[in-house]
Amino acid sequence: MTAAHRPTAEFATHLRALYAAFPFDRSLAQDPLSCVRPYAGRPRDAEIAGIVAATLAIGNTTSIRRAFGDVERRTGGALADWVAEAGSPSAASAMGTFRHRWVRGEQLTYLARTLRSVYASAGSLEERFLDGYRVGGFAHGLDALSRALREGPGNARAPRGYTRLFPSPLEASHSPCKRMTLYLRWMVRPAFPDLGLWSRVPTGDLRVPLDQHVYWIAYHLGLTHRKTRSWATVEEVTESLRRFEPIDPVKFDFVLCHTGISGDCPKRRDMAVCGPCVVRPDCLLWRRGRAA
Repeated sequence: MTAAHRPTAEFATHLRALYAAFPFDRSLAQDPLSCVRPYAGRPRDAEIAGIVAATLAIGNTTSIRRAFGDVERRTGGALADWVAEAGSPSAASAMGTFRHRWVRGEQLTYLARTLRSVYASAGSLEERFLDGYRVGGFAHGLDALSRALREGPGNARAPRGYTRLFPSPLEASHSPCKRMTLYLRWMVRPAFPDLGLWSRVPTGDLRVPLDQHVYWIAYHLGLTHRKTRSWATVEEVTESLRRFEPIDPVKFDFVLCHTGISGDCPKRRDMAVCGPCVVRPDCLLWRRGRAA
């Protein structure tokens, strides 16, 4: 039986060096978070912008940012007003022809109506997350938030495919809930590049948004040995990172994600790219000398 891959004893130093040298400004311009940060001074708008951007976080970052820009154009950038007026004919028609991957305008209109209902009853999405978090921790908080977003306004029937946009880690599928954990990272972490708008959720309880780039790099650095992306993999990667940063385990998420997006991790053994990489000694592909 092949022994599980482990990073070197110096991995923490290597990982921190990767973080310290990372070009955040370059990568932030390419990230959906760049669409949300302009709203940081208006917490309600930022919370809405964040959940819209996270819902649209499907596909490559260029198409995600383009889709968010389309939402801004259709709402005039007044997202809180769009939610407040949800249910009116003008709000519904604003999103009528919107399309991004499998997200449709009618789903965003329904989301706006749902947000209006949540704000009327709870005041913020943070409150809905805390409903579950106080009972059972992070996974239960995410479940409570997802259910609040899926329940919709009153007895209205959700559009086809809408509920699948907001998975829960407690469901039988054990989804990694990448877009929902990404949203929580944006809202909770006060450190750059995140917004830190929510103050009652400890950063140490956040979970890694496990997209394909983060999973690939985490697996080959020995942060997880699981062969699929699932909630169990999320927990394993987060726990591995918590050993290095117990009060901020998702600190490295942005760096790992954009190391993959930018091509700085070529996903094969390439001396021209891998040579300067500070985590090269910890990488499974490099150690084995195999092409991807």
